[in-house]
Amino acid sequence: MRTLRDAPGGGGREREAPVRDARTIERLDVDSDGVRLAVYVSGPRDAPPMILVHGYPDSARVWDGMRRELDTRYRVIAYDVRGSGASAAPRARADYRLAQLAGDLLVVADATCGAQPFHLVAHDWGSIQCWEAVTDPANAARIASYTSISGPCLDHVFRVRMSLAQSLRSWYIAFFHLPLVPQLVWRLGGAALWPWWLRRTEGVRAQRDPDQLRNCINGLQLYRANFIARARSPRERRTTVPVQIIVPRFDRYVTPALTADVAQWLGRHRRKIVDAPHWTVVRDAPLIAARVQRFIAWAKREEAPSAPLEQ
Repeated sequence: MRTLRDAPGGGGREREAPVRDARTIERLDVDSDGVRLAVYVSGPRDAPPMILVHGYPDSARVWDGMRRELDTRYRVIAYDVRGSGASAAPRARADYRLAQLAGDLLVVADATCGAQPFHLVAHDWGSIQCWEAVTDPANAARIASYTSISGPCLDHVFRVRMSLAQSLRSWYIAFFHLPLVPQLVWRLGGAALWPWWLRRTEGVRAQRDPDQLRNCINGLQLYRANFIARARSPRERRTTVPVQIIVPRFDRYVTPALTADVAQWLGRHRRKIVDAPHWTVVRDAPLIAARVQRFIAWAKREEAPSAPLEQ
């Protein structure tokens, strides 16, 4: 067992990072195609399972605030994506492709949920990679609901024209594809300054993640293994899984326009623009957790797709 850890990022007006509490969570090590994944589980064993998938350059720590809001009613499962936190980091770039990342999610689900359907919540790159699993028809009965925050499906993005505003905000993607330079920037102080950057641009004070440097460097492979391939050949990806898209209005990295046309690929869904920055999952953990729970309640009802979602 290990104690729930301090969460590292956020946005909006400055707030304290969540304070460490006495709650404990179970640590599991799960093997996914030869890569060890660190998985953290808390909440009642007989409660509905919910899997949380973090983005870049975070680890599962980013969910600590939301875990405190959710694990009284759900069996909350979060894991360090390959290359981050306490999970192992494969050497080959191909080992970070979307199909492999989707496989990681399902391996974690097998180990923690068994055959029981699970609710899925993801942020940033966690959301991007989870679309791969959500849009696979084989998983339609496995995923009970999906809440995507600041992470569109790459296939959807590249099947529509990207706006100039989004292109300008995505400058860092091209930077991350440069050889050696991004690694050098992170090593020469970028990783150490990350909490300062979050405080200055997102408004949350956060303690430094001890794994921040490896999160930053290993996570570059997420971009390098997937963006060019998807841009060259975007696929038609649809899903019947109930989907909630939470769109932070003041996101510095992902504009609302990226998900404006997503309805054509979805079944039952809701898209909500919120007055928040990119790391709303930390700054507004109670509010985002509440919205996730309301969406799950709506998705469970046998109502027409036009049924209103309670605000």
